Amino acid sequence: MPPCSALAIFALPILNNSAMDLKSILAKPFAGYIYNKIRKGMETAVEDQQAIFKSLIKGAKDTEFGRDHEFGGIQSYEDFKTKVPVRDYEQIKPYIAKIKEGKENILWKGKPIYFAKTSGTTSGIKYIPISKDSISNHIDSARNALLCYIAETGNAAFTKGKMIFLSGSPVLDRVGGVPTGRLSGIVNHHVPKYLRSNQLPDYETNCIEDWETKLDKIVDLTINQDMTLISGIPPWMQMYFDRLTQRSGKKIADLFPNFSVMVYGGVNFEPYRAKLFDSIGKKIDSIETFPASEGFFAFQDSQRAAGLLLNTNSGIFFEFIPAAEIFNDNPTRLSLADVKVGENYALVISNNAGLWAYNIGDTVKFLSTNPYRLVVSGRTKHYISAFGEHVIAEEVEHALMKAANEESIKIVEFTVAPFVQQGEGKSYHEWFIEFENLPADMEGFIAKVDENLRLKNVYYDDLIAGNILQKLKITQVRKNGFIDYMKSIGKLGGQNKLPRLSNDRKIADAMQGFIVHE
Repeated sequence: MPPCSALAIFALPILNNSAMDLKSILAKPFAGYIYNKIRKGMETAVEDQQAIFKSLIKGAKDTEFGRDHEFGGIQSYEDFKTKVPVRDYEQIKPYIAKIKEGKENILWKGKPIYFAKTSGTTSGIKYIPISKDSISNHIDSARNALLCYIAETGNAAFTKGKMIFLSGSPVLDRVGGVPTGRLSGIVNHHVPKYLRSNQLPDYETNCIEDWETKLDKIVDLTINQDMTLISGIPPWMQMYFDRLTQRSGKKIADLFPNFSVMVYGGVNFEPYRAKLFDSIGKKIDSIETFPASEGFFAFQDSQRAAGLLLNTNSGIFFEFIPAAEIFNDNPTRLSLADVKVGENYALVISNNAGLWAYNIGDTVKFLSTNPYRLVVSGRTKHYISAFGEHVIAEEVEHALMKAANEESIKIVEFTVAPFVQQGEGKSYHEWFIEFENLPADMEGFIAKVDENLRLKNVYYDDLIAGNILQKLKITQVRKNGFIDYMKSIGKLGGQNKLPRLSNDRKIADAMQGFIVHE
């Protein structure tokens, strides 16, 4: 998933260039109007999905993809599953190549208005189409997340101050005649003129490619401003807060007394929560989002209810595959009507930009089905099953944060990898952790984390109980070790995130240069 800088375009269309306080006043009735529409949509989610499905098939039946997959003969979701297999980027890449050659009507009618360029683990750079029909999904969903917040809380005061959206460069190239860049850079072009005066950093700063140079410039631009909303991926925001505190010697709340809303996405917030709020120095409201280059899938619509509201009426048809089946040749495919609370599903989408039965690589778990609220539980390719345990990100995050919260331990960053013992002794999971403050009893802390994981994953518990694995080990990463590691591989900033889990030792071996040596 990319950074949530798509929220830079949360535009309130009824506003104009009048005074900042007028924006705050006018925001509330518009927020109420949108909020009521969204609440009505909660009741028609399944019907809306059915209507979107029919619209997508009709809209693409005369495209090359539609002809190849006999869209003209698709009358039902069951027909669709028969004719259109689940695919990832490699399977759709030949169609993308034709669009890059300048051809039209390939995946969706006409040509994309943008390519969102994103990094793939196996495919290299991926070019994700955004169409004239799909751009509103990115824009309106980002806006709606904030409007729901305003409607529920009544807090519109943040619209009077400065808002920062930590994003990638807005500089766009052209590929096959299609403007191409990072999603966060693309949406930067859709910020209305009347909001430019509120938005930081400026366009020139956003164009800086080197993350640390850019971060220093952002600190220069914002340290004396009235910042009221800050948005970005949690590790980015933490780096920003750290630089501000280093420069000023103050907590963020003292620097920005009117800072009241933090918007985030891209990674699970929980491992970062304690340290971020400690850096801020006070409790503020936060809004979670679930955007990606492929679409804006869900957002937190309520401060009182857990989970993210699935975006069921925004040009995307959702399918769900039980996570354990995602790599099967013929996995079970479910529409929204058939999902169950508490199950982990791989998320598959079809949309009005021309992605069809596309596995985006994320897993989700529903917390409720009335309305359809979910959490992002992990990545399909990020797991550990070196010994048959199939541990997923949600499980390791729970195991660590439960122990950390009980002992008031703040975690900066972490990743986990298997250690396969080649000689005597038993194999184990090795946890690389950068602590803000160390546990008083490290062995006791390790025992708690291990027990938490055993309670969460029955396969891991069996391996420990059967003396096949020994309990996990923690390797302490030095201060800023993960930042330095990401810098060393050229992936600091941007859309880059550290994988929580690996099924091999590639990251673990590279981290040896960034650990605390006893």
